[in-house]
Amino acid sequence: MATETHLVEPEFPVLFAATVRTPIAPMHSEPRIGSQMISQQIAGHVVEVLDEEGDWVRARGEDAYEGWMHVGFLSRAASGDAQQAAAHGRISLGCVAETSAGVRRALPLRAILSSDERVLSGEAIDATKVRERFPCDATAITRTALDYFQSTSYLWGGVTPWGADCSGLVQSVFALHGMQLPRDAWQQAELGADAGPDVGELQAADLLFFSDRPDRRITHVGIALGKSRMVHLALGRGGYAVERLSDRNDGYVVKLRERLICARRQLRPKVS
Repeated sequence: MATETHLVEPEFPVLFAATVRTPIAPMHSEPRIGSQMISQQIAGHVVEVLDEEGDWVRARGEDAYEGWMHVGFLSRAASGDAQQAAAHGRISLGCVAETSAGVRRALPLRAILSSDERVLSGEAIDATKVRERFPCDATAITRTALDYFQSTSYLWGGVTPWGADCSGLVQSVFALHGMQLPRDAWQQAELGADAGPDVGELQAADLLFFSDRPDRRITHVGIALGKSRMVHLALGRGGYAVERLSDRNDGYVVKLRERLICARRQLRPKVS
């Protein structure tokens, strides 16, 4: 995903905090349902409301990304209470949960369960155990991308295994491992260290950035797996795909290689 207009300096003070109350809540480019979905927020996560227009609010997520959300997806909450619930709740790894009132709902990866929900199927873990389950190392990061997003369809603006775009995959995977990256591919390309031009030398969890624009503005991102392989969510593949970037007989891969702009290393070298 490579839009350029939604991460901005705040023009308004924060009016109040709100918690996402539905499994997935869309963020739109304008305060109307027919406008483009530019991202998503997921259950239990907190947004800051910066502006109101009828039944719509301009909201800023934990990644500083801004968009318009309908109030039907949100519950107003005291900022401190909402943040504490997010820090000490249970995190969905893909589950079906039921409230004490008998209401059932499916929750995507990284959704935060409400305090009265119990897991009926799938898995959820305590927020305090996330770092243990998802350590910030290359092997764990690539395993998450391969295991949790396999078979994910491409969805512009999506951030979950129910449908995601290229930068949504990257952001969600790294967030599980304690690294909050920006929302869009072009923003992600501005972080980290240069990983070099040789795809055969890239390390697992390096990020590869591509452009199909004449001005070479970044429009696509994938996660290196090592040995010239990459996992990504691509419209040209319909979604999830693992590429062998050394395969010169695959026309799609040839185009990818022609569009490669740079690679960036987000993980710091381990100090021995």
